[in-house]
Amino acid sequence: MNIPADLRYTKDHEWIRVEGNEATIGITDFAQSELGDIVFIDIGTEGQDLESEAVFGTVEAVKTVSDLFMPVAGKVATVNPDLADDPAAVNSDPYGKGWMVKVVMSDPSAVDALLTAEQYQALL
Repeated sequence: MNIPADLRYTKDHEWIRVEGNEATIGITDFAQSELGDIVFIDIGTEGQDLESEAVFGTVEAVKTVSDLFMPVAGKVATVNPDLADDPAAVNSDPYGKGWMVKVVMSDPSAVDALLTAEQYQALL
């Protein structure tokens, strides 16, 4: 199981990579493996201000649909445009090409409340 040490994690299996006041968000390697083959991603929240734990989209696999939750409050600045044509990138590269959204955080210090890689590993 790939759990990069430089990221933060949620109990709902989202990851967040912080760069200044901007954050990139996706789902973890564990989440994509549990979902199976991802066939569609629906994120219609670009440009919206969302609270922490708000649903920012859904991910559809062959047998299920799961909500995607915001790890921190902020404005959804960008949705990964490549996922429309290649949703399986989330399966093959969840921490790289499979990122989902970039967010301008309302309060960057809120990241400190999220799980470290070690804490996320213990959760699993």
